[in-house]
Amino acid sequence: ICRSCQGESPYASRDAGFKASTAPLPEGLKVIPVDEAEGKTAVHDMTRIVPGESKGPEFRKNHDFTAHDICRLQMIGKNHIYVDEGDIPEGEWVHENEAARTFGRIMAGDGICTDGEPKEGKVTLLAEHDGLLVSDLEMMNRFNFVPDVMVAARKNGSLVKEGTRIAGTRAIPLYLSRDNFSRAVSALNGDPLFKVLPLQRKKVGILITGDEVFNGLIDDKFESVITAKVQALGCEVVRSVIKPDNREEIRDAALSLLNEGCDLIITTAGMSVDPDDVTRHGLVDAGVSDLLYGAPVLPGTMLLLAKAGDARVIGVPACALFFKTTSLDLVLPKVIAGQEITRSDLAALADGGYCMECKVCTFPKCPFGK
Repeated sequence: ICRSCQGESPYASRDAGFKASTAPLPEGLKVIPVDEAEGKTAVHDMTRIVPGESKGPEFRKNHDFTAHDICRLQMIGKNHIYVDEGDIPEGEWVHENEAARTFGRIMAGDGICTDGEPKEGKVTLLAEHDGLLVSDLEMMNRFNFVPDVMVAARKNGSLVKEGTRIAGTRAIPLYLSRDNFSRAVSALNGDPLFKVLPLQRKKVGILITGDEVFNGLIDDKFESVITAKVQALGCEVVRSVIKPDNREEIRDAALSLLNEGCDLIITTAGMSVDPDDVTRHGLVDAGVSDLLYGAPVLPGTMLLLAKAGDARVIGVPACALFFKTTSLDLVLPKVIAGQEITRSDLAALADGGYCMECKVCTFPKCPFGK
């Protein structure tokens, strides 16, 4: 009988092949009362939790229990323990530590290392240097779809410091079936799941546009805003220029900054729909390529991203003068880290791209851009 006749979808789906695992244990693993633990060996780390104070292994794998340990086991809630009778078939089962060790080794790409040996069945991955965390989200989902394994990570695109914990992975049961272990390894394709891109020390040129600023009708406030943001990411402002709403002058100024060696040009204002907003046209006249205009982010929808040879170009809408945090803050670290940004990447910003406009801004420790 076909699927349709059974009232099911006629199409195969990813969920169709998924069955929740009951995580059976090897036959060679025996449960004994804690009173019989003396002379036995721990087959896994055993956790002690003191609420509000500490959490960590009270006993490590391969610890030989003595009579004095029985009370300690009872204090951490252990009335029974596992012991290895010595006949667990290695070809059929993988211990949680070995699984976590393997997963961590494969997942760690450039700028990532593991925090030593597994603890309580888990391996923690750390950033080896400051930079931008980049995760393969499709691979992560594929891995987590395998029964009895998991990986959890910080948000893709987060700025991280050296030594920051960025992810953790483990097998969920004490012993993982060889089949699920192989499926999990295959899901990783032998490729790193995580990497940290170092922030490049860009030479920044700031191009401020607007007749009102050029003619001295109002004081410029953009230079200090942009300078503070790029310097916080380790970049140097080479020069800042102010030009009127004239596409030829904007073109010439952009070309001049490029000729001076700027590898990141940030233009301000002139990105909206008014007839005087010609900054984008001036950049096109300067020969920028791969132009992306508009992002599903509020504030900062009129964002522009482009390239000029090896240099990158960001067009910042005027709203960045009023709002402390805009779309610029979401893309600037990625541009400085040298990450390619596509239309799909911008589209993905929509989920979490609506700023709460809090009275006290706590970005990036907030939902914006998450």
